[in-house]
Amino acid sequence: MTDGSSNAAAEPTGALRRVLVVGSTGAGKTTMARALSRRLDLAYHEMDALYFGGPGWRVNETFAEEVGALAEGPRWVVDSLGYPAVRDLLWEKADTIVWLDYPRRVIMPRVLRRSLRRSLLRERIFGGNRETWSGWLTRDHPAWSAWTGHAARRAEIARRVGAERFAPLHVVRLSRPAHAAAWLRARG
Repeated sequence: MTDGSSNAAAEPTGALRRVLVVGSTGAGKTTMARALSRRLDLAYHEMDALYFGGPGWRVNETFAEEVGALAEGPRWVVDSLGYPAVRDLLWEKADTIVWLDYPRRVIMPRVLRRSLRRSLLRERIFGGNRETWSGWLTRDHPAWSAWTGHAARRAEIARRVGAERFAPLHVVRLSRPAHAAAWLRARG
């Protein structure tokens, strides 16, 4: 496992073909996954866009099948730990986990800025949905999710990277944004 403080670690043969970028809400998973996609010529898949099938935060009825099909592909990057219905499948098919393991003090300003921008500008996201001002009062709003779910998400990822069944995965654990930027620059 690489902790990101050293950029000299070489990738194992065959690594970085099927990559999961994981971390807490607001860590920058989508940004990292998009950048890896461009640098490594990997198909990029935004998990939230696959999950939410339309307006009203409607769940895509064919989500599991679509993720199953993409997971069979030879080269991809996904920006998610994985929704429970497909989590194990993604982890079993991946060869590399890029873990953006940032503390709350890094994540919270990011998620707050993003949600404020989305709410103010009424940006369309995932299936044409939008973050709303009333959404800030719900438990599933990204700001609340980032705050309350940080420890549990971190523990879940730590359990998975430590599990024998996922031992073949190459894990890159990046504990600071500067480490992530340096690691990404080293990829090309």
